[in-house]
Amino acid sequence: MKVAPLRSSVGAFAREDLSCQTLLRLLPVPVALAMRGKADSGWQDRNPAFRALMELEVDAFHAGLLNARISAFFERDGRSESFAWRTDDAVSGRQYRVSLTRTEHDPDLCVVTLIDETGEVRNRQTLSREMTTDALTGLLNRAGFADRLEDVASVPQRQFAVLMVDLERFDRVNTCLGSMAGDELLITAARRMQGALRAHDLLARTGGDEFGILLQLDSGPEEAEQAARRIAAMFNDPFRLSEFEVRISCAIGIAVGPDAGTDAEDVIRRAQFAMKRAKASKRPEAYQSDAFVEARERFATETALRRALETDGLRLFFQPICDLATGRITAFEALTRGIGAGPALASPEQFIAVAEESGLILPLGRWVIDEALATLARWDARGGNHDIEVTVNVSAIQLQRDEIGLVVKDSLSRHGIEGHRLKLELTESALVSEPERIEQALHALRALGVTIAMDDFGTGYSNLAYLQRLPIDVLKIDRSLVTGMLGDRDKVSIIRAILGLAKALGMTTVAEGIETPELAQALAALGCTYGQGYTFSRPVDAESAYALLVDRNA
Repeated sequence: MKVAPLRSSVGAFAREDLSCQTLLRLLPVPVALAMRGKADSGWQDRNPAFRALMELEVDAFHAGLLNARISAFFERDGRSESFAWRTDDAVSGRQYRVSLTRTEHDPDLCVVTLIDETGEVRNRQTLSREMTTDALTGLLNRAGFADRLEDVASVPQRQFAVLMVDLERFDRVNTCLGSMAGDELLITAARRMQGALRAHDLLARTGGDEFGILLQLDSGPEEAEQAARRIAAMFNDPFRLSEFEVRISCAIGIAVGPDAGTDAEDVIRRAQFAMKRAKASKRPEAYQSDAFVEARERFATETALRRALETDGLRLFFQPICDLATGRITAFEALTRGIGAGPALASPEQFIAVAEESGLILPLGRWVIDEALATLARWDARGGNHDIEVTVNVSAIQLQRDEIGLVVKDSLSRHGIEGHRLKLELTESALVSEPERIEQALHALRALGVTIAMDDFGTGYSNLAYLQRLPIDVLKIDRSLVTGMLGDRDKVSIIRAILGLAKALGMTTVAEGIETPELAQALAALGCTYGQGYTFSRPVDAESAYALLVDRNA
């Protein structure tokens, strides 16, 4: 039935263009005429459809709610209004849209029309249920969980907690045993977790192998911690999947509200952040605002670094490496610094770590190599025949993922620099990951004439087999061994042993962190060849470094 013709018929009835009885019989929907003062006891007139509805919904009409709304309508000045009316709160109840229209000739009369919207309402409810329910487990999905959380969080002073649970090793099960086994694991895990919760706690599947739990706390945050322990204990027993028994664990992150926020998505995100920490610690973790702030700062650093790479916002500073016997500068170590980026790039150690985490270490590493060689070429163009080297730190990630040999070869060729004037430093940890690939990369660099130095020697794995197997030319003694060496016999013994090892293997040595002339003299006496540190110079910009070179090597 079309709505427009029905409305025009009701309007005609209200204007009495047609006789009341004729119009009532013509309308297929329940329509009645109500009079002020009679709404509580009866109706002025009703069509057959309305009478049939009254017989069908006797209890609903006897409840008097509809009559009360009609009486209230007569007390107001409006000409019409519309509202929803449910005949019963039970599942079988029907939903109507009631329209009240005051007649033009008599304001004490109104036309009451009932349109059955039960089908539409139930369709909307079904669609909403499907949109907020996980088809596999029958639990609420992420959207439904967020809606329920929003309802709980909106109550003032109510304390609640959200637990985010991630099933570890799920991807491996799904890949090796198939998606059906993965589905079975999810369903079984959901049942186990549901069994560890109270009746009024809410469990939802919020992602592929991620579940969310909403707890309304009665006594305090310790309830959430107890629930997390119960959930974790449910995973102690293996899961039976087909003919296999598989043991998996879970990572649980906890966010307690309202301290963790009242916006549903914020609370979920903070619980997920705690969950990621739980993956590393192997125990349930509660959200801590300082850790969240630290993570946001790392994202700020990543953003600043990305922009600096795109807008020429980085500069190289240079710290001299000197011959301990003569004091002459033999090389400069290139160190990256951010300019005009504020605190985000203030700490090189921090933004280098962020670069490795985010993948920006590849473009950053390429830029450092190219800019260092470009600076060396500019110094050469100014004359003086200094023939010094430049040292660049190379990340383990760049060695693993980048074609470092081709990168260096192209840069050497572009700037007209011979390979022996470039020295690449790598840490011992870089040698441990993918040693075969690292070995190939280092031999490719050696073929270009590039010198290879092992940085921070004596603080890492110190695997002597790598020194014999890999084309390493220089050992750099870490500053932690050099600092305080004069008052520590053990440090002196360790440094003497490193120097003896380097000599036996035909390697040169560089000591880092030399801050006094006495340290430089003592290291030279022990047999160390080169050194760097504040006693020679702090890191300076390219122009100052060149001036220092000219002055020191004159």
